[in-house]
Amino acid sequence: MIVRFLRESTVASWLLLILRLYWGYSWLISGWGKIADGFDASGFLKGAVANPVQGTNGVVYGWWTSFLERFALPNAGLFNVMIPWGEFLVGLGLILGCLTTAAAFFGILMNFSFLLSGTISHNPTDILMGMFILVAGYNAGRIGLDYFIGRYFKRDTALERRPIGEH
Repeated sequence: MIVRFLRESTVASWLLLILRLYWGYSWLISGWGKIADGFDASGFLKGAVANPVQGTNGVVYGWWTSFLERFALPNAGLFNVMIPWGEFLVGLGLILGCLTTAAAFFGILMNFSFLLSGTISHNPTDILMGMFILVAGYNAGRIGLDYFIGRYFKRDTALERRPIGEH
């Protein structure tokens, strides 16, 4: 019932617009701040490796710590570009309603990466917001550029379904 509401309701598309604008602004500002001020992920990565998430029986996400230590830290320069621009583009996509579900997916992916690295902050609520947008699918971007993108592709798809010679 809630899924149908999120996916089909016009009221839901307006509520999702508000959610998108709020979450998108948060991502956009965070990314732009890192782009404008310069960003160095190496300190964060070193801290995440030195102080991994601990449980009662030791490190909880050993595989993640290994990934950070063996791949992310040696390639910190790559992450210095990917993180700020990823945050900025996720925010832009959410605000404009352009490729909204892709933007929400990558936003959630980054939030989980931050959580696995031991940063709680507002990541759980961001993941929850992103899940609503993902579940809503196309309806989340209906009041945005996804509406026009969807119309363009629907028109092309309708042409492709006609038998040859009836174009």
